[in-house]
Order: sequence, then structure tokens, then C-alpha cells
Amino acid sequence: MQVKYKRIMLKLSGEALAGKKGIGIDFDTVNEIALQIKKVVHLGVEVGIVVGGGNIWRGRNGNNMDRASADYMGMLATVINGLALQDSLENIDVTTRLQTAIEMREVAEPFIRRKAMRHLEKGRVVIFGAGTGNPFFSTDTTAALRAAEIEAEVILLAKKVDGVYDSDPQINPNAKKYDKLSYMDVLDKGLGVMDSTATSLCMDNNIPILVFGLDKPDNIIKVLMGEAIGTYVGNL
Repeated sequence: MQVKYKRIMLKLSGEALAGKKGIGIDFDTVNEIALQIKKVVHLGVEVGIVVGGGNIWRGRNGNNMDRASADYMGMLATVINGLALQDSLENIDVTTRLQTAIEMREVAEPFIRRKAMRHLEKGRVVIFGAGTGNPFFSTDTTAALRAAEIEAEVILLAKKVDGVYDSDPQINPNAKKYDKLSYMDVLDKGLGVMDSTATSLCMDNNIPILVFGLDKPDNIIKVLMGEAIGTYVGNL
């Protein structure tokens, strides 16, 4: 099988790990995602992963809480998710490294770009936890930043929704799905693909974004094979 990309950044929302539970970690869902990632690795693709933390903590739930403190709590939530995904991957014999932007050496490696690149070259999956290590930046921005740093060819944005729509399809049954968008389309229309910082970073570094749903098995494989599912965001 011929894959379209050699090195990818997979961005998983925290909600994706919650499955139908909607909150916390659903290990059946995590194990299913891990199996998909294993298939990707067996195709010879180098995989970096950023996981969100919304299934455990969302800063906006902090009720007048200091924004920086709430964001740091969110970063810790991404490490919990990263450990869960690492465990699932290693249980099926996929060598994985978790690197964190906030040092916690007893739990994970600190993020070191050259070390991450070396892991990828050796066929290891690298999970990037704790965001950028700074408050006021989302995990979308983390995915864009790490993708640029590891020279990923594409960001695969795996969501609960199967692409980008002009309005929320869960609220509006007549919402229109986009097949292709430019970076400026996303910014000008305020579409909820990634936040503006992440989108701008992808645009500046010419990193395309493929938005698709994780609802069907092997969607990650289909995207890598070049199948037209979801929404493509890039230079048109």
C-alpha cells in the first residue's frame, strides 16, 4: 500500500478518548484508536501525536478561576491522556515515547526536538503532552507548533465530527460540509477548525490540515491513502 505522507502529526481531541461516555477515558475507544495507529506505523509512517484534555478538564469550567492556573490544569490533563494512549499502544507492541513540555521526569521525557526526531526515525510513536508548556495556548496550537518542529508533512485533525461545516451539524441539520478550504477561508469565516493562532502557524509553515471523523474504523488509514474524506485545509 502506497501512503501519501511519510511523517504525520495526529491531533486527537480529548473528547475522542471519552467515546460515548462523553467524559473521562473510555479504554475501549482508546484501544480502538491505538489499533488504528499500529496499522499506520506498520505502513512505515512516522507518527507524532498531540492529545487534548477536554475530557478531563476545560479551563472555562473554572468559574472565575485564574486563566493561567486553569490552563496549567488542562496541560496536566493532556499528560493523563497521553499516558493512557501510551499504555494502550505498548500493550499491542507499538514502541511509544511520551514527551512533556513541562518537566516531570518520573513520568515522561522532557520535550527535546532532536530526541523526538530520532524516536520518529526509529519508528517509535511520539506523544507530545502538556501543551506548549505555556498558558493561553491551545492544544491545536501545540499540534501546529510540534508539526513544524518535527517537519511533519500534514496534520491529521481527528474529531467527533466528520469534517468542517458552515455551522454546527449537531444543531443545524442543514449545515453545509466543506470539502476544501484555504487557510484564509478558515480565518475569515471564523470556522471552528483550529484556533486562529494554530491556523496562522500552519499557513506560515505551509502545513496542510486534514479534518475527519474518528467514528469509522480505519479512517486514519483512508486519509493516508489519499481518500477524499473529511475536509482539506491548505493552499488551494
